[in-house]
Amino acid sequence: MSRVGKMPITLPQGVEVSITAEKIIVKGSMGSLSRPVNSLVTVKCEGGKLTFVPAAESVAADAMSGTTRALVANMVNGVSRGFEKKLNLVGVGFRAQAAGQKLNLQIGFSHPVAKDMPVGITVQTPTQTEILIKGADCQVVGQIAAEVRAIRPPEPYKGKGIRYSGEKVTLKETKKK
Repeated sequence: MSRVGKMPITLPQGVEVSITAEKIIVKGSMGSLSRPVNSLVTVKCEGGKLTFVPAAESVAADAMSGTTRALVANMVNGVSRGFEKKLNLVGVGFRAQAAGQKLNLQIGFSHPVAKDMPVGITVQTPTQTEILIKGADCQVVGQIAAEVRAIRPPEPYKGKGIRYSGEKVTLKETKKK
């Protein structure tokens, strides 16, 4: 059996879980998330703990129990604490400004770039060169951060562009005469 699938999930205070035959719904202070449940996994909630048991004795059921447990653990973490990704702008004149559900970027193009945020995602700019993306769904937060970074990824010679906080960009050596 999967080592990850064996570990139960302890539900924090204020988090409610409802399990049906085809869906699992997690509600908390940051919102509500739902995910379809695979038929190879049996989910039980008893005593404030969620357990995941493979429904059959197969390798696929064993692997799916660990995967389902990890996804539901992210849902519980998201509705209780939330997830965030931090991006930094590196370059002369590069600026970001959050305006409601829109992120306005001036990143060296001839025109400003506007990126709309989906429902459930908030964007903040503590400084002009920092972007903070927050939300309850781990996958959506990571996807939006990747889409913002893809607008102007770090270039390999000077390192200018949008990068994740803490990301190491390896710079190439310039051409020698």
